[in-house]
Amino acid sequence: MGSTYLYGGNIHANSIRQHYLRYGGQGRPVIIIPGITSPAVTWSFVAERFGRNFDTYVLDVRGRGLSESGAHLDYGLDACAADVAAFADALGLADYALVGHSMGARIGLRAVSRHGAAPTALVLVDPPVSGPGRRDYPSKLPWYIDSIRDCRQGCDVETMRKYCPSWTEEQLRLRAEWLHTCDERAVIATYHSFHEDDIHADFPRVAMASMLMVAGKGGVILPEDEAEIRNLLPGIVLSRVETAGHMIPWDDEEGFYRAFGDFLGRPV
Repeated sequence: MGSTYLYGGNIHANSIRQHYLRYGGQGRPVIIIPGITSPAVTWSFVAERFGRNFDTYVLDVRGRGLSESGAHLDYGLDACAADVAAFADALGLADYALVGHSMGARIGLRAVSRHGAAPTALVLVDPPVSGPGRRDYPSKLPWYIDSIRDCRQGCDVETMRKYCPSWTEEQLRLRAEWLHTCDERAVIATYHSFHEDDIHADFPRVAMASMLMVAGKGGVILPEDEAEIRNLLPGIVLSRVETAGHMIPWDDEEGFYRAFGDFLGRPV
């Protein structure tokens, strides 16, 4: 089967330049929001698959990839969430789904609950549930910053392997190529947001169909977290990828796709 990649583009939305990659071009629109140090291109293998059945847009979150970055930007959760709502509006997307991983899940949730984003489906893939008075996010900040600095100087696959030992050479090569585009200021702000912004108040404000996808080996969402989220948003659908750590599609790609079932209207 040939590539579903169409093009990369930039759009001015929420007063910044937002870069995205588009795949498929037909079917229900899906916006994918990656995690804390994942430029859009690193999700290209996932977007290729989504592009078979969906009109897929992978967003470079501000301060990552080819979207606008710099000391002048606000990298807080609300600014990033407002970006997503403005992005969908600027492209005139209707009946679209938001699929966010980790940081991207928190952004998607906040975009819906407080910034007027109006997808008809929301998928939260292993969102950090840390926050004030809660346990810390399992990964530590130096892991992110050290790897960015290595890539900013120029690093090879073997250097990157010490950070992501289970990844394939292709995945490591892509990360080594693109990680330097993550603005250190953005990553630090996001990491602090994991501990300073409590997303639990956002769940009761979700009105559309929603799914929580949990990594069975991630350690990010524990059973008690699942129970709390179910209590806050009783209609949420729960899916699990038991064999995967936090980076679900890297650990079990097919399991990741299966976990959606027909939630998006057709299989991934």
